[in-house]
Amino acid sequence: MHVFVTGGSGQTGPAVVAELVSAGHTVTGLARSDAAAARLESVGATAYPGSLEDLDRLRGGAEAADGVLHMGYGGDFADPEPMILRDRNAIETFGRALEGTGKPLVVTSGTLVMPAGRETGELDEPDPAGVAAFRIVGEKACLGFATRGVRAIVVRLAPTVHGPDDHGFIPLLVATARRTGVSAYVGDGGNRWPAVNRLDAAVLFRLALEKAPAGSVLHGVAENVTLRSIAETIARGLGVPAVSLTPDEAVAHFPSPFMATIYGMDAPVVSAYTRKLLGWSPTHATLLDDLVVSD
Repeated sequence: MHVFVTGGSGQTGPAVVAELVSAGHTVTGLARSDAAAARLESVGATAYPGSLEDLDRLRGGAEAADGVLHMGYGGDFADPEPMILRDRNAIETFGRALEGTGKPLVVTSGTLVMPAGRETGELDEPDPAGVAAFRIVGEKACLGFATRGVRAIVVRLAPTVHGPDDHGFIPLLVATARRTGVSAYVGDGGNRWPAVNRLDAAVLFRLALEKAPAGSVLHGVAENVTLRSIAETIARGLGVPAVSLTPDEAVAHFPSPFMATIYGMDAPVVSAYTRKLLGWSPTHATLLDDLVVSD
């Protein structure tokens, strides 16, 4: 299969591209800079200059491929509307290019679209008032093509996709612990945090492209880890105390009120449907095994 990929030079993208190439697929990756092109080429992809704003380039990349994997996202999260619009326009461009072909269109979302406070699965409805509700627009845009001759699939990734040179929510916890001298969690720290190893996520994307049915919603989650266990692991590595904060204290401690809310969320999700449907079985290191920090 010839796969057109966006986001292939990001944190998770190179692992996904390498997985596709090792399975015998060919990959063309959207690259908005020379650095992105070099990173794509280093893992066996062909670079395709362009950006998510250039819909003609996106259409051309999709029309020349046997399937599309859309992982590209980003921008100013304080002003999500431009991100939402750009993502929807890109997805609709891909969908129209693939319409009537039966080819796969795999779009990335996140499990934080799901309702907080209880364990949810792939067949549950996302929360339109949740912290990641801005991703729902893209999900709907993708799944709308499932009845238009496109094998449209949504993969919701855990908020922590971990591996070497990780960046994001967990490294920010580490940086905050270094800066403040304490590794903090909110309340009793029993709130659960979904995680998946980057290499396991790469396998899931390949399986989705190869065989997920049209209209599938998949969860890229290997485990749910309590924030207290994460904070305590960081504390041991840095030689600092692990401490509990009230929600008000968390707002002052973490880099922003939004991050304080995120770290206090109980956001467990399961992936039983995904595992059964695709035969996906995460086998790589867990988050706590991967969380090696030192002072």
